[in-house]
Amino acid sequence: MTTQIKQFADQLAEAESTCTGITPITSINPGLTIEDAYKIQLENIYDKVEHGQKIIGKKIGLTSIAMQQLLGVDEPDYGHLLDSMVIENGGKISIKKVLQPKVEAEIAFILRKELRGPNVTALDVIQATDYIVPALEIVDSRVKDWKIKLADTIADNASSGFYVLGGKPTRIDEVDLELIGMVLSKNGEIMNTGVGAAALGNPIHCVAWLANRLADFDIPLRAGEVILSGALSAAVEANAGDSFTARFAHIGQVSVHF
Repeated sequence: MTTQIKQFADQLAEAESTCTGITPITSINPGLTIEDAYKIQLENIYDKVEHGQKIIGKKIGLTSIAMQQLLGVDEPDYGHLLDSMVIENGGKISIKKVLQPKVEAEIAFILRKELRGPNVTALDVIQATDYIVPALEIVDSRVKDWKIKLADTIADNASSGFYVLGGKPTRIDEVDLELIGMVLSKNGEIMNTGVGAAALGNPIHCVAWLANRLADFDIPLRAGEVILSGALSAAVEANAGDSFTARFAHIGQVSVHF
C-alpha cells in the first residue's frame, strides 16, 4: 500500500498544480481505508513543508449531519492549513488558482495554548482559545465534478483551497457560540443562514473532536494555530466575478472576491 499512497499523493499534487481534476481515487482502489487516506494527505503536506510552506492551522470538515449522511459517515474529517492558503479580508482570489471552488462561512479559533489529545474536553478548548473571528473557507476538490467519497476528500487535504479571516478578535466567553447567527451573501444576495449549533451542536465540540482525533497521529493543535471549526451552512459555488460576505452576530464580517 505504501507505493500506492505515494502514487495517489502524486496524482493529487499534479492535479493541484495544473488545476486539472482527476478520477476519484476510491474508484481506482475501492478498499482505500480512512487511515490510508490520511497518510496520503500527510504525504503531500510534508512535501509542501519540505519545500518551504508552513503549517499554520487545521480545518474541520463534515461537521453537519446533512454532509455526514451524504457521504455515509458518522464523524467529521480534517485537513491542514498552510501559509499559502491565506487570503486577506476583502481580498481577491484568481479563478485560475482553483478548480471548482465553493465558499463556506465558519468560526475560526486562534489558540494561545497547545491542545493535545486524547481526552480533550470542551472546557480544555475554551481555556486554550485566545480568541475567535469569522472566517470564509474556500473549499476546492482536485477530484472531477466533486464526485467524492470520504477517503477522496481526506486524501485531498479535506478539499481545502484557501481561507479568509475577518471581523474582530472576540473572547470566547463573550458570545454564545451555540446560538451565534450567520448570514452568507453572494453578490449582495443572501444565499443561506446558519447558527453555531449547526457544527456538531457547538463549534467548541468540533475543536475538541479534532484534538482527540489527531492524537491517533501524535499531532497536537499548537499555540498560535488557526482552527477552522466547520461550516455553519451549505457551501455556495463560486465563479469569476463573484463576491462573498459572511456577517456574524457580535463578531463582525468577512469577505472575499473572485
